[in-house]
Amino acid sequence: MSTPDERLDVIVIGGGPGGLSAALNLVRARRRTLVVDSNRPRNAATLLARGFLSRDGISPLELRKLGRDEIERYDEGEVVFAVVDEVRALEGGGFGVHARGVRGSADIDATASVILIASGLSETLPDIPSIRAYYGTQLHSCVECDGYEKSDAALALIGETDDLAERALLLSQWSSDLIVFTNGVGTVTDDEERLLAARGVSVNRRPIDDIEGERGVMTGIRLKDGSVVERIGGFVRPLWSPTLDYVDGLGLERDESGLIVVDARGRTSVPGVYAAGDSTPPGPQQLIVAAGAGAVVAAAVNRDLIGQSVAEATSVLAGPSQ
Repeated sequence: MSTPDERLDVIVIGGGPGGLSAALNLVRARRRTLVVDSNRPRNAATLLARGFLSRDGISPLELRKLGRDEIERYDEGEVVFAVVDEVRALEGGGFGVHARGVRGSADIDATASVILIASGLSETLPDIPSIRAYYGTQLHSCVECDGYEKSDAALALIGETDDLAERALLLSQWSSDLIVFTNGVGTVTDDEERLLAARGVSVNRRPIDDIEGERGVMTGIRLKDGSVVERIGGFVRPLWSPTLDYVDGLGLERDESGLIVVDARGRTSVPGVYAAGDSTPPGPQQLIVAAGAGAVVAAAVNRDLIGQSVAEATSVLAGPSQ
């Protein structure tokens, strides 16, 4: 790892599939790369990752460990566990990063020519007492990731947002026994309800008291009026928010959700700063999508650094202007 006076090529912030994929491609391009990971993944409750080619059914934590190990096989790569407090632009170019070590790791002060943001989002579930007891086992957030395993089951879709109908239509591909629970908050319009009914999906707008279950196995949704609707699993629509306070000082362009605006190659509005994965629109994605995005951004970073080196060399050869 570099010291503040010994500059790295790239510091990747975030050790999920997006950040690790980017880092792997960068070290293979012989770029000195440091991955700084807080080791607090959003999907920590998820037992199995689905839809990842050659790794279908792997534990997400195991997938991350495999990625870290692959990066550290290269002399150019290093992964550390730390929480980034600040990224600052340096006079004359490049960026400084300060991070607090976790799991016994030391604090970090390092500099790099490029910053690649691949950190995740914070997740807020509906305020239902026992929801986390079933989250990651019987209840999930990613329909594409876990829909197949819920095929033909009696499912619930729980949420408090205005996009529940869209999610329910997608989920109806896997099960025709589906009820949307708005918890008295979420919005499903009359037109949307008629559309859902055509797919066999019903809507329950009553407030939820809790999730019922026996020995860790979900059995139903208990409503505030005391009635219980039998359900054996389903999906939750969390609220996601970016955790990007550490780059506030860079002045990055954000969208209305606070996500970092990037071009097709992951370049942000600030030269030398790139982003991939959950922190960019459209937000939460499948792991394999995030990994692909990381590879795309890594290619752009490498090419841009080559262009920068050529420009600097050309300027030196040209000498001072007359």
